[in-house]
Amino acid sequence: MTPDELGDAWQDGKVHLPLTVHLNGEKFGEPEAGPDMIFNFPQLVAHAAKTRYLGAGTVIGSGTVSNPEPDGGPGKPVADGGVGYSCLAEVRMVEQILYGQVKTPFMRFGDRVRIEMFDRDGNNIFGTIEQQVVQYRPK
Repeated sequence: MTPDELGDAWQDGKVHLPLTVHLNGEKFGEPEAGPDMIFNFPQLVAHAAKTRYLGAGTVIGSGTVSNPEPDGGPGKPVADGGVGYSCLAEVRMVEQILYGQVKTPFMRFGDRVRIEMFDRDGNNIFGTIEQQVVQYRPK
């Protein structure tokens, strides 16, 4: 999808849509991708191009998608009325700060994660990333 196809969801070089993340079939997060993004995509591409060739089809990732609470505090899990997270390391850090201990485990063998972004009409606009943690078994 190109920026012009995103319409008003493309603002200031950022995609302003939620990133939907499911962990083992449960919604883990749906944070808004644009508002808290420090560097926009033109800046990320320009920086990457300083040190490497970027050919057609190169994928540039923006990093973890995250939103603080309106009061400036860390985001809340979906179960607690927040928008949730897109990164296990982040939720674990927030739990350590808020509760003094980590509650969310890292992924284990058999766990699945699904990441998608939908436009305002509910269309999946970039495809789906779906992965399962499996144990490597040498041949």
